[in-house]
Amino acid sequence: MDKFIVSARKYRPQTFDTVVGQSHITTTLKNAIKNQQLAHAFLFCGPRGVGKTTCARILAKTINCENPGNDGEACNECSSCNSFNVGASMNYFELDAASNNSVDNIRDLVDQIRFVPQTGKYKVYVIDEVHMLSSSAFNAFLKTLEEPPSYAIFILATTEKHRILPTILSRCQIFDFKRITINDTVHHLQDICKKEEVRADKASLQVIAQKSEGCMRDALSILDKIVSFTNGELTYTNTLEHLNILDAEFYFKLLNCMQQQDLAGAMLLYDEINRKGFEGDLVMNGFAEFIRNLLVSKDEKAAVLMEVVESYKDKYVNAAKNVPAPVLISALNILNEAEINYKPARNKRLHVELALIKLCYLQQAIELTAGSPGLSKKKIADSALAFRTTAIKSFTGKTINKTTGTKLLIETDNPVSIAEEDKPSIQSSETDNRQTHANKPASGKAGKLSALDKIRKQYQNNGNNGNGSATQILTEESLQACWANYIKKLKAEKNPAAHSFEMAELRIKDNNSFEAVIADTIEKQFIEQDRNRLFAFLQEQMNIRSLQFTVIIEEKNGTRQQQEISLTAKEQLIKMTKQYPMIKELKDRLRLELDY
Repeated sequence: MDKFIVSARKYRPQTFDTVVGQSHITTTLKNAIKNQQLAHAFLFCGPRGVGKTTCARILAKTINCENPGNDGEACNECSSCNSFNVGASMNYFELDAASNNSVDNIRDLVDQIRFVPQTGKYKVYVIDEVHMLSSSAFNAFLKTLEEPPSYAIFILATTEKHRILPTILSRCQIFDFKRITINDTVHHLQDICKKEEVRADKASLQVIAQKSEGCMRDALSILDKIVSFTNGELTYTNTLEHLNILDAEFYFKLLNCMQQQDLAGAMLLYDEINRKGFEGDLVMNGFAEFIRNLLVSKDEKAAVLMEVVESYKDKYVNAAKNVPAPVLISALNILNEAEINYKPARNKRLHVELALIKLCYLQQAIELTAGSPGLSKKKIADSALAFRTTAIKSFTGKTINKTTGTKLLIETDNPVSIAEEDKPSIQSSETDNRQTHANKPASGKAGKLSALDKIRKQYQNNGNNGNGSATQILTEESLQACWANYIKKLKAEKNPAAHSFEMAELRIKDNNSFEAVIADTIEKQFIEQDRNRLFAFLQEQMNIRSLQFTVIIEEKNGTRQQQEISLTAKEQLIKMTKQYPMIKELKDRLRLELDY
């Protein structure tokens, strides 16, 4: 039994013509070899698995071939090509920069460059994953890369071009490899299946090509796995099963549930998908890709961007005709937001079902939004409401009302039918109209008082604030009594502001306002801090709703002289404790010892 070799190694291209999907690279390299215009340093950059290292090896073999062809290809027959094919070439050196990224590794490489090749024309040094080199290693390599010996050629390969120093980029010829298209991948897989005698339909190979995302190495690895899984017979169904891809038929069914607003059908369909073992994020991602393909297939020019199996293309085009573009775009937004928030969601199944609920009622939501300029909910009446009409005669002149003695309107027999609930404007001047309303009789149906007029009349007649009780007048006796009661309340609460209220002198200004005169700013602050509670207390006790008071500061006789007397710290404390007893209590509770 022969040793098994994976397809990626067994069918690695050996000439430029066999490289898949990189004709812009291979043509340039062949012309450079044929015209002897080779650069001393190349940089191959691009996605993984697209042929960067393969092209580097083919270039190294071709430039050392003893009998190159007229088309710039190696002969594959000379001793140099044979030794290269078996991996025994002395002129080819390959360094993995991911594991050899230090300065010492680059110095060893530079030391080897000094030796002239024993056979062949060139010594080729391939540094794979060159972006993994450290900054020190890059700097150590700069001078050699800029001016190498005439027989040395460097080929740098990387998947992350942006991580390479600009000084390195400026010293190399840069070749950008592109992803391999689905058609090129399918053709290459078909050739390999013929050589390996594997039965595979085109639909299954197209699914493999889509899954590989332009990477030929991944496509060949997937092919090897499915061949082992299916014993050499690839079908569309078993390929989907092996790659854990949901069939597009499920997405067409979900779309049908969306269009018919069949929420129950969508829920049951997702339950079936969930029981097959597909995760919610995979379902939403696949459905988003399905919606994207529908959106693309609505335009014939953009239909080439639709990456689906050929047998389904017509079905996509027909389905896209029945779904408006705004619905597809809104569905993409819903699915994108749901997929982003899927990972932090605790109940992941409920999270997916909420997205399905939004999708099922998406068409209705868009119609409601498009039906009016704003998001407004209209009240729908079951039937028309009947209303009475009355005839209004047009205005012809003025006359005098015998009852009130005011001018009234005279109308002719030209009736106009309007709603009785409406109040039509009569063709007369504003002065006459106001005078008519002002002199309406107080009795009868037409002369009823409005609610506001009743309140005003009641307020005027009662002489109170409309609360049914007469308003009290502010007197000095009642004010002093209420003030004293409030001071007792503060003392009961052990509030230090009680002393400030005792020191205040009350002066009545009018029937509903007074002044509280105090001696200094500290006492004013005590009163102001308790102002709201004092105000409510006085209003309740004196029954004066419009009560107002202000706090003012006035110096009393002898205050200036007392302030000028200098007191010691101990005397100040004694005075403060007499004036504010709470200070002594605070000192005793905190056990404070003061330094006099």
